[in-house]
Amino acid sequence: MRRRDAHVRVVGELRHLRRLHQTWERQPIYFITACVVDRRPVLANESARLILHEEWSGLRERQGWAVGSCVVMPDHVHFFVTPVLGLRKPLSVAVGKWKEWTAKRILPAGNGPRKLWQAEFFDHVLRSTESRAEKWAYVRENPVRAGLVARAEDWPYSVSVDFA
Repeated sequence: MRRRDAHVRVVGELRHLRRLHQTWERQPIYFITACVVDRRPVLANESARLILHEEWSGLRERQGWAVGSCVVMPDHVHFFVTPVLGLRKPLSVAVGKWKEWTAKRILPAGNGPRKLWQAEFFDHVLRSTESRAEKWAYVRENPVRAGLVARAEDWPYSVSVDFA
């Protein structure tokens, strides 16, 4: 009897372990927010948008991270990334390099403050397509909530790179 009870417990534990694939993603998608130092409104212009987009486009090859949809706000950016299996560098390294490259190109040499980005960034792993859809709806509507446009589709500083 005791042996059987032990077996039932093990089977029950294994049943629980079978659900882990629902919370651990082999190909996770991260939601990233990076803010400008002192929240200076220097990003919502065509020049900055082009630089940000070009540098997001290079993350796959240089750092092993594919970039999805992105929204550039005047003083911060939101974007989605997922690792390219077998190629990725740590997320903190990839985002740090992206911030370094964009800062060098956006800030003219010798003019204005030396730093563009705050030292830290916010990252959140999305656990389901529903979570991703909710987060994208929030990001997409950010310019509307900020009073910058009446409709999200009118915001000219949204881009998609490797996936939507």
